[in-house]
Amino acid sequence: MIRVYSLFALINLIVIVVALIDCLSTDEALIRALPRVVWVLLILLFSPIGAIVWFVAGRPPRPVRLSNGTTWRPGSGFPESERPKRSGAPDDDPEFLRDLAARHAREKAEDQRLMKDWEADLRRREEDLRRREDGEQAG
Repeated sequence: MIRVYSLFALINLIVIVVALIDCLSTDEALIRALPRVVWVLLILLFSPIGAIVWFVAGRPPRPVRLSNGTTWRPGSGFPESERPKRSGAPDDDPEFLRDLAARHAREKAEDQRLMKDWEADLRRREEDLRRREDGEQAG
């Protein structure tokens, strides 16, 4: 039983030391959520939970390698030279407005066609119902 406790104590010590070294060697501007002093106190006072929380929530996010070989850091956004160019709002684009008007006209024509089909179907059903009622009254 003593060996198990000593193993846990050794693992705890290793986690604390690694977390402290990582926290103290990280650039202050890259540390997330809390100042470095608070992280050091959390790591030391709340062992091993503080060290685990440092690894989960305090470390800077890892850079991501993209398929084209460049590196992207979460939250870095677009560099100004690579920012997509926008010509303005979509309603400033005459081509967009023409497409919108044409789509609206097509949808309106389709709606009118469907309405005529439904009305014709309704008239047909009403006539069938009248014929059935007339046939039952005659018989």
